[in-house]
Amino acid sequence: MLIPLAIDFEALYAYKRGDYQQSLQLSTENVYTLFYVPITFFIPVSDIPTFAEFIQLLDDDIVSLTALTVIVDPKCRTDSSYYVCITQVTLSLYLMTQCQLKLRHSATSLAQTLDYIEVAQREHPVDRIMDQLTLKLVERKVMAYISTSV
Repeated sequence: MLIPLAIDFEALYAYKRGDYQQSLQLSTENVYTLFYVPITFFIPVSDIPTFAEFIQLLDDDIVSLTALTVIVDPKCRTDSSYYVCITQVTLSLYLMTQCQLKLRHSATSLAQTLDYIEVAQREHPVDRIMDQLTLKLVERKVMAYISTSV
């Protein structure tokens, strides 16, 4: 089994090259691993920077959120290691959601993803700005998709 961080980058790369099915599979596996791994086999969660060298790998939505965060709050420019990072769970949920939307998944499938998003929102501290903004963004995208498909 691959460690979750490796799966994150594989899922991100698959997403960037347009292989949404592969990206969805990898990001979904990562979400399940991060949510359900037994505590005795816990793998530490890493932050993924949305700034500097990683920005070219990220989707336009996350790049825009990062830019707005840096513009609105100048302290984000000085401490990029904390304020402009997202967790593995957030990145995986973002990729999972984006792929489901691009592949036109059912409202039922997206409802399960919404449940994961809500749990992640509760688990992340309020000061994890990029996590909260990214999770709120995908939550709204799912809600908009569901409301137009009904």
